[in-house]
Amino acid sequence: MPNMFISSSALRPFLLLACLFAAVSCNQSSDGDAAATDTTATAEVPEQKLVPLTKETAVDTLTAFGKKHQDSLAVIGTRHGEIKVRLYKDTPLHRANFVRLTKAGFYDQGEFYRVIKGFAIQGGDSDERKMSQGPYKIPKEITPRHIHKRGVLAMARYGDDENPEKASSSHNFYIVTGHPITEEELRAFEERHGIKYTPEQVQTYLEIGGEPGLDTEYTVFGEVVEGMDVVEKIEQEPVDASDWPRRVVKHTVKIVEE
Repeated sequence: MPNMFISSSALRPFLLLACLFAAVSCNQSSDGDAAATDTTATAEVPEQKLVPLTKETAVDTLTAFGKKHQDSLAVIGTRHGEIKVRLYKDTPLHRANFVRLTKAGFYDQGEFYRVIKGFAIQGGDSDERKMSQGPYKIPKEITPRHIHKRGVLAMARYGDDENPEKASSSHNFYIVTGHPITEEELRAFEERHGIKYTPEQVQTYLEIGGEPGLDTEYTVFGEVVEGMDVVEKIEQEPVDASDWPRRVVKHTVKIVEE
């Protein structure tokens, strides 16, 4: 399975990479696929065959697709239940990419393969995938409007050494569960990242928590509107030493009407 690694430190995890296990290749066209079973969400019939993208074709293709497909509501189905997410329209490339892969059935071949309690659940890949999305990244659409509050949907990426432009993974996503935040922690993150939270954002972090250490580093492009209880159930899954659930948590994704 392509790697996605979430590192931890005393200041909380703040590096989320597009690769999880070093022993396995990342973002290759041979990505595995696992059709989700025992789920409450019904997989959407693929709209068309998924044409793999490249770094040269990705932006133009996603831009054109996004203009044609204005969908912004999706349901992630798992054996624990459904998670409904709203995709932000002010991150158009990430929204278009998620919708495009969903309509092609790509995400129906994935699973939540990394779970870190009090931080995030991460999905999109599987050892069994046969469908290829192509070797591309999504240009960052990081905006101070979208913080890593509890329940947001964001894309993983490679680290700064090999990805200084902070471009996102083509397909690996995560949902933040997070932890309680104090105002002192927020002020420390403001200084470290050179940002200033609005009073509303401060209140949001204080009331529901999240992962401010990820702000300005990864593109947030949506949020859970129903089903955080399902996210919490996945978060409680027993995991191995690599944070991989001991029992596979397959997922499907479908686009639904507003």
